[in-house]
Amino acid sequence: MEVTVRQGPAFGVARIMMSPSEKVRAEAGALMATTPTVQVEAKAEGGVMKSLKRAALGGESFFLTTYTAPPEGGWIDVAARLPGDTHVINVEHGKPWFVQKGSWLASDIDVSVDAKWGGFKNMFGSEGGFILRAEGYGPMVVAAYGAIEAWDLAPGQTITLDTGHMVAYEESVTMNLRKVTGGLVQTFKSGEGLVFDFTGPGQVLVQTRNPNEFLSFIGAAIGTGNSGGGSPIGDIAGGLFGRD
Repeated sequence: MEVTVRQGPAFGVARIMMSPSEKVRAEAGALMATTPTVQVEAKAEGGVMKSLKRAALGGESFFLTTYTAPPEGGWIDVAARLPGDTHVINVEHGKPWFVQKGSWLASDIDVSVDAKWGGFKNMFGSEGGFILRAEGYGPMVVAAYGAIEAWDLAPGQTITLDTGHMVAYEESVTMNLRKVTGGLVQTFKSGEGLVFDFTGPGQVLVQTRNPNEFLSFIGAAIGTGNSGGGSPIGDIAGGLFGRD
């Protein structure tokens, strides 16, 4: 399995070249294009209970799609739902990665992806308490909203990251959750709430845009545009956000 990324950085597409009879596992709905002779099979990978856990807790689909190359080999193109970078992680034996909900796109058949309890720090960090854990050996394709930056942390080095900007990190990295401001009033004033402190050694992948903030913006815009009160403020806001 060889992966090349094109159309970056805003609209990344990953082309996965497969050797004869090689298998690749991908998120349902991630396929953009493929050679016609590649076989496609969607199933509840790992059984019903494991698939339910991955879908309900890990933010991925109940069904995973397995692509099998024909005797002459083949390729598939996978792309994410949101505009942004696509990145390839080479998973190694004994060096698992943790991936945020919705960022996993595809991986080698020898890479196992499952939802794991990430502790209460993930729950209060808007990740629902669960996170995807990828282990095994082979390439794994992840996607982000916005550009992806890779931060290589030295032993003991710490960075602070808003919870909505995390994409993935190595298991060797320690993660802690804390408030960014001193109290509720400061939190309200600054618009900032909880942040992650990542401490090396290891690599952390971050995204330059926050999908949670984008969803909040859309929700507020739709709510304003649909308001029928007829107030001047509502009309002005509706005009700003409700233009054709």
